[in-house]
Amino acid sequence: MPELPEVEVTRRSFADRIVRASIEALNLGKPLRWPLGVSAHSLVGRQIMAVRRRGKYLLLDLDQGLLLVHLGMSGSLNFAPAQPPAGPHDHMDLVTDRGVLRLHDPRRFGAVVWAPSEDAPQAQKLLGRLGVEPLNGQFEVTAFANALKKRQSAIKQVLLAGDVVVGVGNIYASEALFMAGIRPTTKAARLSRPRVVKLQAAIVQVLTRAVQQGGSSLKDFVSAEGRTGYFQLEAAVYGRAGEPCRACHTPIKSMLQGQRTTFYCPVCQKP
Repeated sequence: MPELPEVEVTRRSFADRIVRASIEALNLGKPLRWPLGVSAHSLVGRQIMAVRRRGKYLLLDLDQGLLLVHLGMSGSLNFAPAQPPAGPHDHMDLVTDRGVLRLHDPRRFGAVVWAPSEDAPQAQKLLGRLGVEPLNGQFEVTAFANALKKRQSAIKQVLLAGDVVVGVGNIYASEALFMAGIRPTTKAARLSRPRVVKLQAAIVQVLTRAVQQGGSSLKDFVSAEGRTGYFQLEAAVYGRAGEPCRACHTPIKSMLQGQRTTFYCPVCQKP
C-alpha cells in the first residue's frame, strides 16, 4: 500500500507541472471507493492552484473547491502530455491544458472526491481524524508523549492507526522502532520520555530518508514520472526475517500484529 513517503514522492513528481493548468475534462472509469460527489462536467474550466498532501491524501486545490485523491491499496498516478487509451484498470483521466493525470488502480480501493473546501463535511469525513504531520515541523515531542501515555495498545499498532501521527505505515513503523530500539509489542503508555524522544526522531529520519529514496516499491508503486523507489533496499529489519541484524548479527524475527507482519531484532529492540 502506498504510504506517506510514496504519496509525497508522487506529489513532488507532478505538482510543479500541473499547477496553473486548466481542467478540460474529467473522465471516470469504473466506480472507485467513493463517488466523486459532483458532476465531472462541472469541473471543466477550473484551474489547479496547488497540489498538497495530507497524510496519504493528495489535495488538488482548485480555484473553486478541491479534489482529494487517494491511491488505495495499489494505485498510482501518471502525468504525461498525453495518455494511451485507458485500460481496464485506469479509472480517472484528469485532462488539462498541460497534460493528463491518470489514476491506475487495479484493486479500485482508491478514490477521487470533490469538496467545496477542506473544512467541508466531504473533506472532513476523510481528513478529520488524521494525526499530526511528521515532516512539516509540527510533530512535537511533548504532544507525542502525552498522546502515547493515553494508549494501552502496542506501540506498533498505535503508529499504524494514524490518529496520533500520520503516515507511519508498516514498513516505516518497523524501521523507526528498530532505530529507536523499541520492541513493537511494547505498550505505548509504558514508553519513557527518553524513548519517546528517540522514537520521534527515528520516525522523522526514516520518513525523510524514504522520500529521498523515492519511497518503497515492493509491488506496484511508481511515481507520476514512472520511477520506482529504493528505500526497501536499505531496510534494517523489514522483509529480512531470518537474516542477521545489521547491528548485532542476531537473526531478525517476524510476527503478526493486527494482521500485518512485523519485523524486529530481539536483541537490539527492548520491551
